[in-house]
Amino acid sequence: MRLINSSSFEFEDFIDPTAVDYAILSHTWADEEVSYQDMISNRSQAEKKLGFTKIREAARLAVEKGFQYVWIDTCCIDKSSSAELSEAINSMFFWYAQSNVCFAHLADLPPGGQQTLEFQQLRDCRWFSRGWTLQELIAPRRLEFYDSEWRFRGTKEQHARKVLKDVTGIEPYALLLGGQPSILAKRSAVEKMIWASQRETTRPEDMAYCLFGLFGVNMPLLYGEGGDKAFIRLQTAILAATNDLSILAWSLPKDMEHKSGFCQILATSPRFF
Repeated sequence: MRLINSSSFEFEDFIDPTAVDYAILSHTWADEEVSYQDMISNRSQAEKKLGFTKIREAARLAVEKGFQYVWIDTCCIDKSSSAELSEAINSMFFWYAQSNVCFAHLADLPPGGQQTLEFQQLRDCRWFSRGWTLQELIAPRRLEFYDSEWRFRGTKEQHARKVLKDVTGIEPYALLLGGQPSILAKRSAVEKMIWASQRETTRPEDMAYCLFGLFGVNMPLLYGEGGDKAFIRLQTAILAATNDLSILAWSLPKDMEHKSGFCQILATSPRFF
């Protein structure tokens, strides 16, 4: 696991993530994100990109809370290495669960009163509609929300029983304890698919890949296979690992029903749950 030193902004590698305390950032990608290559090739230029603000602010928060390291997906993964990318995606749920604190930056949440979150504002936040942020909501033990101006707006624990439950449809029990594999394993496959059913990813395959941790499965990444095939592979892996037949409880919308009246056993997208 590659972490950023929150004071020097230098990278440091750790073989065992459980041996180090660190903060972690959850966010939605935007223009001019800073990559690993940007950081190692010309950091002074990287600092001029819009995305460096996230790195700076996440590091600032980490320092304020006493953590020497922070992990940020945009720049802590060398995405030019397919092996490293695969390892990171298969490990990501664990990394978020293992973190000491997760900072969730809601870039489109207007600044407001401290530790307040309103249903209408959160429902419109892009963070709550993206596939990758589902595991980033559930896995961390402590999750802190920050608005567009990086003002603290409360924690997952504070808001789980009302506004977060209303926005996500996820029960507080799962929101607060979902990072524990034994707890998450008690939730049915169909329930977890419903959590993901209203979310989207930019790359079609990622709608399957972003769910690895929620279901406790590991798979190779095959970008180019298409979203349908990736999602079928995921369900096959879930059935092999858990034998949870609730994953078969899906249906097509009326306007998509096959004319023959027959359809395949496995769904091609979580939106059918």
